[in-house]
Amino acid sequence: MPDAAPRRLADSPLPASAHQGEAAVRRQARRAVYERMEARAEEQRRSFLRMVSHELRTPLNSILGFSELIAAEIYGPVGAPEYKEYATLIRDSGQKLLALANQVLEIARLDSGTADLAAGREPLDHVLDDVLDSLAEVIQSRRAEVVIEGQGTLPDIVADPRGVRTALTALLSNALVHGPEGGKVKITAQNQDGGVTLIMTDQGPGVPPQDIPRLLKPFEQGENALIRRGEGAGLGLPLAYMLCRSMGGGLSLSPGPEGGLKVAIRLAAPAA
Repeated sequence: MPDAAPRRLADSPLPASAHQGEAAVRRQARRAVYERMEARAEEQRRSFLRMVSHELRTPLNSILGFSELIAAEIYGPVGAPEYKEYATLIRDSGQKLLALANQVLEIARLDSGTADLAAGREPLDHVLDDVLDSLAEVIQSRRAEVVIEGQGTLPDIVADPRGVRTALTALLSNALVHGPEGGKVKITAQNQDGGVTLIMTDQGPGVPPQDIPRLLKPFEQGENALIRRGEGAGLGLPLAYMLCRSMGGGLSLSPGPEGGLKVAIRLAAPAA
């Protein structure tokens, strides 16, 4: 006996509109499940970052605090002068590790979309003053000169206060570390095309144009990892790049006009 012919939609006891409605309900249910899964995953990411941040910073704060107490001999002499020197080395190493941990956590937050950035009006002069203050020891140890053209009359920007300071600190630190001792870093800023363009150039060894794109990837550096002279994990440029993009701006790299690296930072300007 021949098989029955396949049942056509027209033979169904339900009209076509009912089948379409059922399909729409199923799609909506799948979307709801997917959104709940994404929400749970997002909360797990936030929880993990909070836990890692706490577990890293708590012991590091103790290391930094007690090493500073010992180095300063707050409770009396520590004996042999070598111990004071070792305490200073412990403090310096702890500060480097804390800075690295902060960069890794910030990149993780930006990559997962969990960074809390709130843009507001910021005077660029004040921002750069804070950046220079935070890097005063590095500038002095490198005997470097940071020249800011038009300092005192720079335009205002619209950016997250912490985010823009973190980005510019990372960029200037990179320029200082990879530039020569006694070198110069030049910074200019101007209103351009409805925004503010900030240019930072250094006197470092420079990077071949074909290698520039990878500098914006975490853990990359301009020199071969086996022979590079500078310290660091290669997180400064990627962190600044991600922060600028998250604040509605941008960042690009190119060879400097006289060698070194040229960094162009695009930031929003206040409404006229």
